Amino acid sequence: MKYDDENMLMLSGIQHFMFCPRQWGLIHLSQEWEDNSLTTEGKLLHKRVDDPFYRQKNGDIITLRSVHVASHSLGLYGITDAIELTPSDSSINTIRHPHYPGYWNVLPVEYKRGKQKPNRCDEVQLAAQVMCLEEMYQIQLDYGALYYHEVRRRDVIYVNEELRELTKKCADKMHDIFSSMQIPKSVYSPHCKRCSLYDICLPLVCKKSQVSTYLKKYLYEETT
Repeated sequence: MKYDDENMLMLSGIQHFMFCPRQWGLIHLSQEWEDNSLTTEGKLLHKRVDDPFYRQKNGDIITLRSVHVASHSLGLYGITDAIELTPSDSSINTIRHPHYPGYWNVLPVEYKRGKQKPNRCDEVQLAAQVMCLEEMYQIQLDYGALYYHEVRRRDVIYVNEELRELTKKCADKMHDIFSSMQIPKSVYSPHCKRCSLYDICLPLVCKKSQVSTYLKKYLYEETT
């Protein structure tokens, strides 16, 4: 399925959705938002990163900031934190840049405030960026990178078929819920207390259930 321009959703929302479909619904359907210390730290980090006029050259590597990307197959649009270009002798799976002659390999890099997470939220967001770049430039990318500010560590994430399928299912479910305008019900889990929308969501009001069951309902149920 191809989504038209009027039905595109924010790419950054896929990370929220993977973390908690209700959080995504409150932000993107109800326009609810509250900052806490974690979101404030994240904003300060991205304030240093998100400069669309920033161009850094470190040896042969050129770093571009805040590059706009979109995929009509996913129905997502957004802005990358950084894209690193390295020179290539081949025209295969490379791009041309109007300001830099030659062919360039592409590496999207997403910056995160904390450290590696036990879930796949960050990986899905990065995979969506990879899939946007592939569609825009008609290239094939095998991996991207996540940089975690707290531990000063870069992790290379291989975007395999399983991760691509998970990302596509997640994007499609976002569109389904957005079309229905029905915010998913709240489900309490230990990570709820770290969410800036805790007092808006009120997860303890609803019956508790396992997060794995909740995510299975939205992401892993088999289609018929």
